[in-house]
Amino acid sequence: MSSSDIFIGETIGTAVLILLGGGVCAAVTLKASKARNAGWLAIAFGWGFAVMTAVYISAPLSGAHLNPAVTLALAIKDGGWDNVPIYWGGQMLGALIGATLVWVAYYGQFQAHLTDREIVGGPGAQATSAKAVEAQEKGAGPVLGIFSTGPEVRHVVQNLATEIIGTVVLILAILTQGLNANGDGLGNLGALITAFVVVSIGLSLGGPTGYAINPARDLGPRIVHALLPLPNKGGSDWSYAWIPVVGPLIGGAIAAGIYNVAFA
Repeated sequence: MSSSDIFIGETIGTAVLILLGGGVCAAVTLKASKARNAGWLAIAFGWGFAVMTAVYISAPLSGAHLNPAVTLALAIKDGGWDNVPIYWGGQMLGALIGATLVWVAYYGQFQAHLTDREIVGGPGAQATSAKAVEAQEKGAGPVLGIFSTGPEVRHVVQNLATEIIGTVVLILAILTQGLNANGDGLGNLGALITAFVVVSIGLSLGGPTGYAINPARDLGPRIVHALLPLPNKGGSDWSYAWIPVVGPLIGGAIAAGIYNVAFA
């Protein structure tokens, strides 16, 4: 495959991934959404099917990495590093596009949600201390969870470990798909299997941090959140932002090492 095919495929695929994944988060979170309060199960399956759709769309062009941790793991496994920057560039651009499209699709809901006095405060709302307001501006705003992840309990070692563990599971499942005595793969069925792996990770390991397991998936939309003209949006929680980038990359490297030792 050519460099242009890789870049275009990863851009389109990651944009679809973030559009559908971020879209389900918006649907569950935002005021005036028909799916509001649908819950974690909806989010887990929404992200799983987002992965499946994105893989099927982008696989013919780029092989559907859609995740810098996957690209890194495959480079370690196979020793091919030439196209890593191209994959990463397409993934980041796609994540930026996908997150922007979520905002476009839910524009009215974002406006309603972020101007609701019960949600963001104001006259008639519960009084908020200056310290709490400052913490929200520096930390996670009320809709940041639509764009990127954040911890329920802020503990650096645990949060990093959770992202590493979840990513190891994801990457090992991808690398070992369909392995048998002949080394045959599963072809198009692999997208469906990967989708259900993502659902499983979300249900089992997503509770502590929101399971980024993909640096582009978290960083790209976080940048979009910081740039969009959203009223009362609060902060983008940059103090946490390195964990869903570094954790998955470490997890991808560990998974590739386990594969090379145990399965290659």
